[in-house]
Amino acid sequence: MQPVERAEYEGVDYAWVMQTTFVVTILVGAPAAALLSTLVTLESWGARAAFAVRVGAPIWFVTAVAVALYAKRAEAGDGGAGTDDDAAPDEEADSDEEADPDEEADSDDDGDPTEDGEPSTNESGKRD
Repeated sequence: MQPVERAEYEGVDYAWVMQTTFVVTILVGAPAAALLSTLVTLESWGARAAFAVRVGAPIWFVTAVAVALYAKRAEAGDGGAGTDDDAAPDEEADSDEEADPDEEADSDDDGDPTEDGEPSTNESGKRD
């Protein structure tokens, strides 16, 4: 199975805007159209379809513009890029304080790391 491709966005993520517009239009627009349909006599399926288009199109358009303006203003749908930048300084500070496991493996019993990566020898020339 192929891995999912990732993309870096600058500015507004229009795929997020389209998906959010779709969901919000269904959640808000369908009940609004149903309520408005109670005020009109719709005798045929053609009349019902025409009514749905006449009412649904403006609801969709207003929702799309509102979501796009929100995304532009709040930088929504950018994958949380703003939160990663805020966390970076804390992560760097923590990494300096922690000991590197490789350094512990390269050190001899005295706690001094060997310079050339070879095991240290004691005074008699034997390896520890």
